[in-house]
Amino acid sequence: MKFIVNSSVLLRHLSYVDGVIVAKPIIPILNNFLFDIKGGVLHISATDLETTMSTSIKVDAKEDVSIAIPSKTTMELLKSLPDQPLAFSINLEKGFVEIKYESGRFKLTAQRGEEFPKSPEIEAANQFKIPSKVLHKGIVKSIFASSNDELRINLTGVYFQLSNNNITFVATDANRLVRISRNDIKPGVEESFILPKKALNLLKSALPLDETEVQINFNRSNAFFQFGEVSMICRLIDEKYPDYKAVIPTDNPNKLTIDRSELLMSVKRVSITSNKTTHQIRLKLAGSELTISAEDIDYENEAQEKLTCSYEGADMEIGFNSKYLLEMLNSMDATQVTLEMSQPNRAGVIVPANQEQDEEMLMLIMPMMLNNY
Repeated sequence: MKFIVNSSVLLRHLSYVDGVIVAKPIIPILNNFLFDIKGGVLHISATDLETTMSTSIKVDAKEDVSIAIPSKTTMELLKSLPDQPLAFSINLEKGFVEIKYESGRFKLTAQRGEEFPKSPEIEAANQFKIPSKVLHKGIVKSIFASSNDELRINLTGVYFQLSNNNITFVATDANRLVRISRNDIKPGVEESFILPKKALNLLKSALPLDETEVQINFNRSNAFFQFGEVSMICRLIDEKYPDYKAVIPTDNPNKLTIDRSELLMSVKRVSITSNKTTHQIRLKLAGSELTISAEDIDYENEAQEKLTCSYEGADMEIGFNSKYLLEMLNSMDATQVTLEMSQPNRAGVIVPANQEQDEEMLMLIMPMMLNNY
């Protein structure tokens, strides 16, 4: 059985699904791509049994066939080839596939497609649609705040909270929290689920940054995403998400408004001298002046900068983890941001000084106990 496909097109589609494959899978066949040809369309799939990603390409083929071919070798070959047609010859009886190109050929061992794990079906599912660029933005601006602690598995993903009139993305690692609400998305259901980080990163890489419609179906165990020629099904994190609303302080009388880029660059510079373990910086607020400082006692390094700002509230000093603060400021688009605080031992809330029309963003960062210099 033979089929012909363009090398660059094939590589692009394989790149969508290659990230699913793990280095040491539970069963050897998971090291393979599944090539399933039906009616002149090549359906490509990869899975780790938790997440399955698929894409499809029209090819020149006269027969239907299903075969699993080694992912690593195939990707290495395609990355080394210039743009050209590839002719695949499949021998199911002897278990190999031959790939012919302009200057040579590759022969790889292969397995029957019937041995490849079947994708789960989404039954009794809720569904809604969202523009690709909105979903991409929600993922990018929240995923960095999710936890890597496998002992708190419910915090290792992004929480999707749906209502009739909006969708909210939430991520936290207990030291910081990000909440993004989109009022232009109307899911029409009161539901929620936690999407794992691996699936989020795969989506982030594959989603086009345009108005392409993403169809999302989900039930208690799985979520299914369909956009363009790409689909993904993943197992949800079966845990209860914490009551994140309870940790967001509402009474914050001390409000600092400042240019986001100025604050970002100042924190970036000053943090060079911060302790490499704690990353602690100090913010001192008095009148219309913000003083940012850091020191590393072990190496006798220290830095200080003063910035002009708009500040309403009592004079105060508060400490933050500069690494967290930088990530949060980097993920915001606003020209100016407002840092709302109550006391040095209470969480600070960062919001855009002017929220976008259809988006409400809030970030929370826990303070660090300050040592007296």
